[in-house]
Amino acid sequence: MVTRKMTSHIPDFPLLTGANRQWLDARAQALDAGNGEATAAVVPYLAEAGLLGHGLADALGGQGGRAGDAIEAIAQVATHSMSAAFAFWGQRVLIEMLANTGNAALRERWLPALLAGEAAGASGLSNIMKFLSGLEALNIRATAREGGGGWLLNGSVPWCTNLRGPRFLAAIAVARDDGAPPMIVALPSDRPGLERSPDLELIALRGTNTAALQLKDVAITEDDLLAERAGGFLPRVRPAFLGMQCGLSIGLARAACAQAASRMGQGGHVLQQPLDDTRSHLEQAVAALKAGVEAGDFVEAPERLFALRLALHDCVQQAMQLELQTAGGRAYSLDADDGFARRWRESAFIPIVTPSVIQLRAELQKLQKLGA
Repeated sequence: MVTRKMTSHIPDFPLLTGANRQWLDARAQALDAGNGEATAAVVPYLAEAGLLGHGLADALGGQGGRAGDAIEAIAQVATHSMSAAFAFWGQRVLIEMLANTGNAALRERWLPALLAGEAAGASGLSNIMKFLSGLEALNIRATAREGGGGWLLNGSVPWCTNLRGPRFLAAIAVARDDGAPPMIVALPSDRPGLERSPDLELIALRGTNTAALQLKDVAITEDDLLAERAGGFLPRVRPAFLGMQCGLSIGLARAACAQAASRMGQGGHVLQQPLDDTRSHLEQAVAALKAGVEAGDFVEAPERLFALRLALHDCVQQAMQLELQTAGGRAYSLDADDGFARRWRESAFIPIVTPSVIQLRAELQKLQKLGA
């Protein structure tokens, strides 16, 4: 079976070298299936390639540049492997949170190891995203320790990505029994009382070290706090959190469009105009996303960010349909070696990753009613 070479449609300067692209392509299927060797290697490889520091200040150990560079880096990785990009996102989001925390000691203690890929970073904040939307209660509660000196945490995180052993740091939200606002905690993997489940049985993205966390009387102090008040911290980091997450959609849509284009030949194809329209809508949304994150527009106007996330979701679905239709019956063949089946499974994750499409639409409806 001859495999068509996939060329991406990337208007900005490439952040991946040819060797990077080859490395990711060679491991994309293994990462999707959860091959242990590839799973353990991907974040350290991204770190060695210098990809984790795009959009992070030089003074913090990054490569400098703009927030859009971080989004673009994740998108370009997702063009080749969404599993690698999803782990990349988890790592990069925690790096971003440390860059924005007021806890300088915590940042200095963990940021170098995260940038080097020596420790894994995970964002277990799906629960608080749903909590802030009024969809569910917080799953972890903090009880003040007798005599002061911190809190004891009890509860669970049912879904958390990039929990790579033997050392990880996970950002989690906790409710306080004393009625104070929720906190954001950076919890290290070696803390007594913290238990990581086996990797979750997923239909795709199995090489992302996605698991659950169980907490039983886990002791923390103020030294472990990313933010004592989640309500003040999360709106500031949400544009980066969601913007980088959008990199998954961008990369997957570009990959599907590239595959569709490779099958159409030279002009005149009945699907050429839909493909051109999809690519145009995609890159318009990408440009608006980067500009809005960099300008800080989405802190006070999150509905614009939500709308762009939904637009990118639509681009993924349209691009996958174009890839399917241009492949025809060949797409259903197990002998096909072009990554379509993997991308199709990956595309099913885009609508449900938190905040899900349903949650975003509900939020937009709520905001529209308030503005009416």
